Amino acid sequence: MKTTRRGFVQGGLATGALVAAPATIRAQTTPSAARTIRAVLHGDLRVFDPIWTTANMTSYHAGMVYDTLFGVNDKYEPQPQMISKWSLSDDRKTYNFELRDGLRFSDGTPVTAKDCVASIRRWGARDGGGQHMMARLADTPVKDDKTFQIVMKEPYGLVVEWLAKAATNVCYIMREKEAGTDPNQQISTILGSGPFLFNEGAVVQGQRYVYDKNPNYVPRSEPAVFTSGGKVVNVDRVVFENIADEATAIAAIRAGEIDMIEYPNVDLLDSLAGEKDIKLEVLNKQGQLGWCRVNWLHPPFNNVKARQAMLHLIHPTEVMKATFGDEKYFRGCSSLFGMGTPMENDANIDWFKTAPNMEKAKQLVKESGYDGRPVVVLQATNIAYMNNAANLIAQWMRQAGFNVSLQASDWGAVITRRAVKAAPDQGGWNVFFTSGSVNAFGNPVSLSGHAANGEKGWFGWPSNEKHEQLRDKWAAAQTDAERKQIARDIQQNAWDFVPHAYYGQWFQPAALRNLTGLIGMPELIPFWNVKKG
Repeated sequence: MKTTRRGFVQGGLATGALVAAPATIRAQTTPSAARTIRAVLHGDLRVFDPIWTTANMTSYHAGMVYDTLFGVNDKYEPQPQMISKWSLSDDRKTYNFELRDGLRFSDGTPVTAKDCVASIRRWGARDGGGQHMMARLADTPVKDDKTFQIVMKEPYGLVVEWLAKAATNVCYIMREKEAGTDPNQQISTILGSGPFLFNEGAVVQGQRYVYDKNPNYVPRSEPAVFTSGGKVVNVDRVVFENIADEATAIAAIRAGEIDMIEYPNVDLLDSLAGEKDIKLEVLNKQGQLGWCRVNWLHPPFNNVKARQAMLHLIHPTEVMKATFGDEKYFRGCSSLFGMGTPMENDANIDWFKTAPNMEKAKQLVKESGYDGRPVVVLQATNIAYMNNAANLIAQWMRQAGFNVSLQASDWGAVITRRAVKAAPDQGGWNVFFTSGSVNAFGNPVSLSGHAANGEKGWFGWPSNEKHEQLRDKWAAAQTDAERKQIARDIQQNAWDFVPHAYYGQWFQPAALRNLTGLIGMPELIPFWNVKKG
């Protein structure tokens, strides 16, 4: 089957199919165009709770309306953000934190230590690093409105690193009221601690999401660097425009109707490059990594031979060409930790050197004892790289012997269905495709998808005791050399039991029109520090 680089599906999504936006404060005035940034990001915003989901669009939304206790600088070093000062006891068990002055939620009420502790506990129930920390947590005593502690059962040096990380799930600070929500349920109110407030009254679900400058937010005095420093807002409003058709988005930025396209169609990049007011820039220098998750709870991928077959049948170059065309925008990925990260290594990658190897894939499918039952592959048709990956990999799965049932929907529906643990013929699934920042894949513990702790873990729910022991060993290592050796051991084991597969790593530029100060970084599009004109 020939696959071409296709556009996003035409038309917006039916309002009735969307999750209702939670209640929030309504702004009454409309800022001028000169004080408004309009951005077309990579997808629609269907979920508003950054703890309930790891979807990047939700984290983009959360980065607008919530702040964090710590941020990271451009060396990924933790920096105090909502915190004024902190310390760690000599036995490395007790962390002491003090909030900085002037912290308020968007309704003007103070941010307190109780809000922070409740937010940490809810985040810790879902995030990979948070779960690792919470398993060793003794207590989180609140001392007064501005100070609290995190007390560990054993020496543990990663608490601040986890609180600072920008990769989903991020430890955003909510009110205690919302943070008390069951982490497996979505919050019903958005009232943030960050530089913008969510303007529900101006939202048109499926089309645009509106964020106004939060008058109650007090930025730090330091320069903004990645997610750390002063988050100074230089405009009155930012609008996330969900323009489904790529050609329409390109025409809109040419006409000055929008100011940014996160992922413009690569076929049109050359024409945009000649536009006087438009700049093309790769914001995430480490790139994105295409991720193929398989469901361990049901046949055929509860069998290791079937999972190993996936490694041998995927042809990353063909998947990447289908979406990104020119090879200057992509590469293959053999390392569990992404290419170009400190933990990248070449342990146990013989499968990659010979892939695709369809005869090997067929042999493994046969050895798995696969009985021919339908294999449900979820296809998000409104995001080009996911759509193309699903089409091509489903084709190769059929050639290898799987009876594939390709089920098309928008990405929002995939986000909902991937959480279903029921059998594929009862609303569950076998395979879905997504991506993540390569920076996130570089950490064996903090990325939720690196866990292999069964049903406690991320969608797909892989289980491998040795893998979990090695992740604990990596977390306890004292030197970079130790961590790199353990990362090799983790990868050696992982490419045998196959928690998931990859389909390529890419570096797609964004298109910016008359914007200055936009901070290019992994995980997030930050709209503080940005100016128009």
